[in-house]
Amino acid sequence: MGEVAAPGRKSIGAKRNPESADAIIEAAEAVLAEAGYSGFSIEAVARRARAGKPTIYRWWPSKAALLIEVYQRQKRVAVPNTGRLEDDLAGFLVNLFAHWRDTSSGNVFRSLVAEAQSDEAAAVALADYARGRRAHTSSIVERAKARGEVSVDVDAEIVADLIASYAWRHLLTNRLDEDEATIRAAVRYVVRGIAA
Repeated sequence: MGEVAAPGRKSIGAKRNPESADAIIEAAEAVLAEAGYSGFSIEAVARRARAGKPTIYRWWPSKAALLIEVYQRQKRVAVPNTGRLEDDLAGFLVNLFAHWRDTSSGNVFRSLVAEAQSDEAAAVALADYARGRRAHTSSIVERAKARGEVSVDVDAEIVADLIASYAWRHLLTNRLDEDEATIRAAVRYVVRGIAA
């Protein structure tokens, strides 16, 4: 009598089965922790989750899309709401740098940015993620507008891009140990400008 294969998880078609999706994301986290970004593959995730590759690709069209979901699930960055724009943005950056520095998320995101330079699917996934993050950071500026702290004609998305550019540069050059005073100075330049 032959050996009985372990049952795979059941797919319910194009609609995600939450139990299967969680198992796949957990498997992806485990593969990433054990093998790193260079050893991460859909095949390895499928084996670990006991899921079919077609199911994974149906729900995440690329390796990068799955990695971004893993990254988002791991991301726990508090956004202060102090009633003062400079404090909110500086606190957000301090928390973000600590998260990138103290967890595997910084390495994951840095690798995603690198892959996006030569892989179209990764570039699309990263651009989609960045749009969502821009909206999130813009909301901090919009809160300041509602308080009357920021002029109503300020484009919150441009401010969000400036803050993201500062953060991404530090991530990509591995300068996440920047002290809070330096971060606050950068935020002050964005918020108050540099004109004499």
